[in-house]
Amino acid sequence: MFRAAGESPLFLWLEPPQMPTMTVQEEIETILASAQPDVEVLRVDPIGKDTLRIYIDTPAGVTLDVCTQVTHALAPVRERFAVEVSSPGIKRPLTRPAHFERFVGRTAKLTLRAPKSDRITWRGEIVASDDAAVTLGTDQGLLVIEHAEIKQANLTGDDF
Repeated sequence: MFRAAGESPLFLWLEPPQMPTMTVQEEIETILASAQPDVEVLRVDPIGKDTLRIYIDTPAGVTLDVCTQVTHALAPVRERFAVEVSSPGIKRPLTRPAHFERFVGRTAKLTLRAPKSDRITWRGEIVASDDAAVTLGTDQGLLVIEHAEIKQANLTGDDF
C-alpha cells in the first residue's frame, strides 16, 4: 500500500562538498611556511610506502639544527610517514625557475619529459634563466629549454 504524500518523513541525502586534496609536498610546504618560513622545500621523494625523504634549503644553508627543527615542525606528517630531512647536497635539485636563476654559471644535468634534438638528457652550464625557460650551454651550443619540458634537474657538483 502506498502512503499519501506528506505522511512520512522525507530524507534527502546530500554528498558532502569535495575538498581539494593537497599533495604531501603541498602539505609539508604549508606547514613549514608558518613554522619555518626561511625553509624552502626543494623536493619530497617517497621511499617505499611509509617514508618520505624531504630535501630542504635556507638562505643560510642547512645545518643539523635546521633539519631537527623541520622534523619537529612536521609532527602531523610524521603521524603517517617516517621522515628523513636532508640538505640538498652538492647535486642540489633545481625544481623552480628561481633555482636556475640563482645558479647561473653553474653546471647542471637536465632530464627532459620528451627528447629535444634527439636527446632526453642534457648537461651544461646554466647561461640564463627566467620564468619561462633556461638557457644551457651544451656540447652542441646554446639550448633553450622551457621549464615545463624539464622532468628533473640537478646541479652536477662539478663546480666545487
